[in-house]
Amino acid sequence: MVNQGSKSAILTPAHCRAARGFLDWTQNDLAEKAGVSRSTIRDYEGARHDIHRATEAQLKLAFEQGGVVFVEIQPIGWAVALEQQSKAMPAKV
Repeated sequence: MVNQGSKSAILTPAHCRAARGFLDWTQNDLAEKAGVSRSTIRDYEGARHDIHRATEAQLKLAFEQGGVVFVEIQPIGWAVALEQQSKAMPAKV
């Protein structure tokens, strides 16, 4: 992220795509759940532009509410994982 502090972003375009994949969400699903436009997600995932910290926070919150966790692994950096099935979503019958 440009000019938004020295802390690296937790949510990269690849993390965004991976988290959507874990949850089987479309870009439209994420846009609705996070309250942002689909074009913002499309452009970010396509590395067309960066997102603001506030937008990153909205996306991250939507993912976390869906059951995704972000874990910092040293020295690699941030990783995306899915919570255990029992916590993230009810079991399908």
